[in-house]
Amino acid sequence: MTVAMKPGADPKAITVVDELVRRGRAAQTAFAKADQGRVDEAVTALAWSLYMPEHAKELAELAVKDTQLGNVPDKIIKKQRKTFGTLRDLLRVKSVGIIEEDKKLGIVKYAKPVGLVCAITPSTNPGATPVNKAMMAIKGRNAIIIASSPAGMKTTGKTVNYMRAELKKIGLPEDLVQILPPPASKDMTQALMQAADLVVATGSQDNVRRAYSSGTPAIGVGTGNVPVIVDETADLDDAASKICASKIFDNSTSCSSENSIILVDAIYDGAIAALRRAGGYMASMPEKAKIQAALWPDGKLSRTLIARDADVFARGCGLPPEAESKKFFMVEESGVGRGFPFSGEKLSLVLAVYRAKDFDDAARRAREILDHQGRGHSVGLHTKDMARGRKLAQETDVVRVLINQAHTFGNGGGFDNSLNFTLSMGCGTWGGNSITDNLNYRHFLNITHLVTTIPEDKPSEDALFGAYWAKYGK
Repeated sequence: MTVAMKPGADPKAITVVDELVRRGRAAQTAFAKADQGRVDEAVTALAWSLYMPEHAKELAELAVKDTQLGNVPDKIIKKQRKTFGTLRDLLRVKSVGIIEEDKKLGIVKYAKPVGLVCAITPSTNPGATPVNKAMMAIKGRNAIIIASSPAGMKTTGKTVNYMRAELKKIGLPEDLVQILPPPASKDMTQALMQAADLVVATGSQDNVRRAYSSGTPAIGVGTGNVPVIVDETADLDDAASKICASKIFDNSTSCSSENSIILVDAIYDGAIAALRRAGGYMASMPEKAKIQAALWPDGKLSRTLIARDADVFARGCGLPPEAESKKFFMVEESGVGRGFPFSGEKLSLVLAVYRAKDFDDAARRAREILDHQGRGHSVGLHTKDMARGRKLAQETDVVRVLINQAHTFGNGGGFDNSLNFTLSMGCGTWGGNSITDNLNYRHFLNITHLVTTIPEDKPSEDALFGAYWAKYGK
């Protein structure tokens, strides 16, 4: 199909996209006949293309070199862990033919492809996210074309080449996975979104809004700004250790990284001491001012300080030499909103610390932070009182409430929780999204329902209206 673009759009972009779409549809049409075994071979091939140690290392190094975001050791772990976990999830489920049958209800569900997927991927994960989305798309017998962020283009391009080579090795069409060629352009991405059957957008909220307004069915993700509560029943050293490990992973590039912690008054000093033992540096008020000036030099996050190593960050903010050896940095905060930048997502090794009177006050503060930024995404709680976890889930408009977990490692799926492994977290309508779970293979399927008759299930009028009539009359 030829895409109809707005006046002034680059005609070369349309020509390039038309050819990629033609090739992708041809590959998908052939692959749509694959059985479950062949599909799972394809998914495994894509996983191996990134999980392979030499590829994971090479792509991690290239990503850090090109984007200046994160660090190599953690990117290697992320690529392998997310790919391994996603492969585990995908190999355990059916996506071809009958995937569900309920004889009592007379319903049989058949899985069908959605067709051609446009996947918009971010600079924070230019290797892991394309493979993660491609695995899910291929599980549904679809073809996928990646629209990479400009900063991550080299890494994503090489990642796609490795996926294509692995598909070729097992005798499948390479064009099941393609990428928009450099230089990246909005016209080209727009043309692809309009030509695809499904758009899946991860990255900036501008990308998500453009996906939803493209005229093509779209799935987007919301902004992260995770607040985590530590109450008086928590194991403080365990909580501090998990918060540190999560906060520093890949230098806080993850949307699931803790951005604020809320400590109840009864354990405030003990929790700060535990966080210091875990590697945290508590900034003084003058140092907090220095961090704010350096991190938001013109009102926007500094590209030279986000997702940087701790020593680089400390020097860039003018902190004393002792701070350079720490793992992360804490600033005490008392306000929320535009006038308090530390209350938002920081994409850096900075953690805002709030003090609350008690659990209810802490939960109120967490909701206030999320209302400012991060609605729908997630919240965490370190506690021994599960009733508080249930109350937090009942009263907080988020998709995920994590209890006693390192948020970065649990939010996108973990081996010790049951969330689907993903790098794209839906935030529901609270966050302007169409999904309220982790992006997974089901989002890449069309479902046909075979419906047969069952014994009539028609209650009497009295069964349905009786209580209402008795209370209000007919």
